[in-house]
Amino acid sequence: VQLQASGGGLVQAGDSLRLSCAASIRIFSSHVMAWFRQAPGKEREFVAAIRWGTGLTYYGNSVKGRFTISKNNAQNTMYLQMNTLKPEDTAVYYCGRGNSLGYRSTEYNFWGQGTQVTVSS
Repeated sequence: VQLQASGGGLVQAGDSLRLSCAASIRIFSSHVMAWFRQAPGKEREFVAAIRWGTGLTYYGNSVKGRFTISKNNAQNTMYLQMNTLKPEDTAVYYCGRGNSLGYRSTEYNFWGQGTQVTVSS
């Protein structure tokens, strides 16, 4: 597995979770790492991205102010701190590596298997 996402689970609305994405592939400073999510019957949605070299971050409108993306270059790991979770955050969360910043899943590759996040009301 080249990208291993973990940390999902079943939580209640208002709770927090921290997802991790551990990479066994090389991540260069020019790469962009991103989190996407996919709910049943819906397209994969952009959640957040981070430039591996500079640390600049980008967020989808639905998670801005609640989620924080971060990275640990030495451990080749990316994180997603999710606070104030809502039922509409329920989805499988995937991490991907891209050559440039993009908001469509097709612009990223090396997806992991995803981790399920379920938020009950």
